[in-house]
Amino acid sequence: MATDSVVETKGIAEQGSAVPARRRRVRRGEALWGYALIAPTGLGLLVFYLWPVLQTGYLSFTHSGPFGGAAQWTGLANYRELIGDPEVGRALRNTVAYTFLGLIGVPIAVFFAALLSRPGLRGVAVYRALFFLPVVTTPVAVAMIWRWLYNGDFGVINYLLSLVGVHGPHWIADSRTALYAMVIVGIWMGLGYNLVIFVAGIQAIPRHYYEAAELDGAGPVQQFFRITVPLLSPTVFFVSVVSVIGSLQLFDLVYVLMGGSDQSSRTNPAFGNTETIVYLFYAKAFQTNDKGYGAAIAMLLLVIIVVLTAVQFRLQRRWVTYA
Repeated sequence: MATDSVVETKGIAEQGSAVPARRRRVRRGEALWGYALIAPTGLGLLVFYLWPVLQTGYLSFTHSGPFGGAAQWTGLANYRELIGDPEVGRALRNTVAYTFLGLIGVPIAVFFAALLSRPGLRGVAVYRALFFLPVVTTPVAVAMIWRWLYNGDFGVINYLLSLVGVHGPHWIADSRTALYAMVIVGIWMGLGYNLVIFVAGIQAIPRHYYEAAELDGAGPVQQFFRITVPLLSPTVFFVSVVSVIGSLQLFDLVYVLMGGSDQSSRTNPAFGNTETIVYLFYAKAFQTNDKGYGAAIAMLLLVIIVVLTAVQFRLQRRWVTYA
């Protein structure tokens, strides 16, 4: 009997030691499968994102000359020129102004998302499709249409204003209105994308919060500011971060709407008030073929994006409410 108990105890001990080993093998197999599944995405990020960043960083310390050829190492010369270049300062001011004015589109999208999320509203699918239509339209086509609408001589906007006795300006050729005209187009283009995200965020809010508020006598406006806005703040934070990054990278509207080619930019007196940092990078790197200086501008933009994103993540602790 004693021998049998010893054998039984030994078998239990061996079985107990085999269980952790089996678990380790299973976990190792799951980890290998996980790495295999994310390998294509990781390889794509490495080849198409990380390597170009490193290559751009290297080019920012070189000078290629107007006709290409082998790049010459110049050290910090491009960055020293960058600091004293008034065109860079002007492009940065335009970009920052466009970015912060474009944030007006965030509360506008929240407002329309709240309207489209009301229960019992008819034709919701049609309204959502109309709002989302500019998102699936190419930016070049959008800019060409708005350029025609903004035309000071025969544009539709000035024609409608003339019907009420108002003489409209040359919207994209006047330095006082060009940037605001471009902001309006940018908000209109991004409204549908933001709207879809906000509608999803509102629908994720539990309905019993609104039912309890109705029982307490809260109206739609009070429910919006006391329930929807606080519980939607994480979504607002995400959309704000994405909007800032997208606005800092603005290029297509400047090139098409304002006339970004060499000839058009010279004839448009308001182009200097709308030139962005990405367009300046394009002009230096591809029009004048100074790829080293263009790379330095791109690295400056990368630093600005990283700093502003870090600041947004820092400030979100004060106003974002996580339920």
